[in-house]
Amino acid sequence: MADPAPRTRRAPARWLTGLCWLLVVPGLAWAAVRVAGLERGPAVQLIAFTPYVAAWALLPLGLALALRRWWAAGVAALTAVTLVGLVAPRALPDPQPAPGGPPLRVLTANLLAGAADPGALVALVRSHRVDVLAVQEFTPNAEAALDRMGLAALLPYRQLNPEPGTTGSALYSRFPLSDGGVRRNGGGFTQAYATVWPEGAPPVLVESVHPLAPSALSTLPDWRADLAAQPPASPDGPLRILAGDFNATLDHAPLRDLLDTGYVDAAAAVGAGLTGTWGPYDGDLIPPVTIDHVLVDPRIAVTRVAVRPLPGSDHRPVLAELTLPRKG
Repeated sequence: MADPAPRTRRAPARWLTGLCWLLVVPGLAWAAVRVAGLERGPAVQLIAFTPYVAAWALLPLGLALALRRWWAAGVAALTAVTLVGLVAPRALPDPQPAPGGPPLRVLTANLLAGAADPGALVALVRSHRVDVLAVQEFTPNAEAALDRMGLAALLPYRQLNPEPGTTGSALYSRFPLSDGGVRRNGGGFTQAYATVWPEGAPPVLVESVHPLAPSALSTLPDWRADLAAQPPASPDGPLRILAGDFNATLDHAPLRDLLDTGYVDAAAAVGAGLTGTWGPYDGDLIPPVTIDHVLVDPRIAVTRVAVRPLPGSDHRPVLAELTLPRKG
């Protein structure tokens, strides 16, 4: 009679091999979608969590190596290297230009339909000597509350479009504004914009950005269209800054397309690009993701980026400390 031991030993071996591939294949598929920019349907929301998947991808690699499943280990290594390679640069600072002009401190904040604490926001403006404030989900009540808290004395120049609910937008500035206006995205949110005139620097076009969120399958076409409609960078023209709730991370292809026009993501430029700005701050148990951004002209140096709490909002404001070119 044949010895049954070899067959018995092969069964657990096949099971362990299958387990390795079961863990490896989802990460490989995720990496392929992310690299090719093919997120569609529910994958649009999921792709925002790529930094977490990049960290998780080390687990199947370690398992395959420990079990000596070399083919699975090779694919797992390729997956891990790809995902970590996509994410890690956001935690590493980039060389900055030396423009030699004055500083400009830009703060962007989503007010959650005006529910954010106005006193806390004004305190941020005051303590960090903010020069330009971009606000989303700006309501008439929020406008009145911010004025009561003294924002007008700190940032007297303004381009405002308060609306009930989530569609309002605003720009406040320490410096004079010109050519201001408001445009409405196809998804319904508005975006206030204006030219800021800092002392000792060229004028800067600033816009408070708020495309529609990819919150449901039905909103995805407008989400893509709203991101595609954002003003492209103008590296050979006037300086431009986009600041706001982009409802997209650097893992979303439409935002990368916007960056490819010539913008620099301020947080990623100083190694702070993995700090979450939206997630569990209003009680929802969602891992933080980075959907609030300050995009700047490549001629502008980024000195520091910090994410600050704002009670009452599901977003955290982003503060970007910049250095502008010297006025010619």
